[in-house]
Amino acid sequence: MSNIAVFPGSFDPITLGHVDVIKRATPLFDKVIIAIGVNSEKSYQFPVEKRMEWINDIFSSEEKISCEQYEGLTVDFCVKTGANYIVRGVRSGPDFDFEKSVAQLNQKMNKNLDTLLLVSKPELSHISSSIVREIIRNGGDISSFVPSQVKV
Repeated sequence: MSNIAVFPGSFDPITLGHVDVIKRATPLFDKVIIAIGVNSEKSYQFPVEKRMEWINDIFSSEEKISCEQYEGLTVDFCVKTGANYIVRGVRSGPDFDFEKSVAQLNQKMNKNLDTLLLVSKPELSHISSSIVREIIRNGGDISSFVPSQVKV
């Protein structure tokens, strides 16, 4: 049995914090699927195709990493892909509380699915996609918050 992990998110845009969590999780698994969740009721700043392009560029040399988009429940996507782990990054206490609740609900829905929470590095804990989007909307420089492949 392969150890496959899913790292779900909107990645709108992908940040250095996301990249760090993915790089730290990769050695732990046979495969890591970066799963871009698509919610038809949510509006995104960047089209899913652009987000996938960025992610594929960033991790082009990583054979164990792939990127897919999905709709619906993450637990259903995990079943579809054969993943037995979900990886999530945690930046703060409120993040931990939220992610713990989601992990417990996911395990209730699928007892074979575990969640691994990786604590962000202190120097990256202030970065979030929503803050980066706000900086972009106001014409600010995002270069210290996102990988160089993210061009807006």
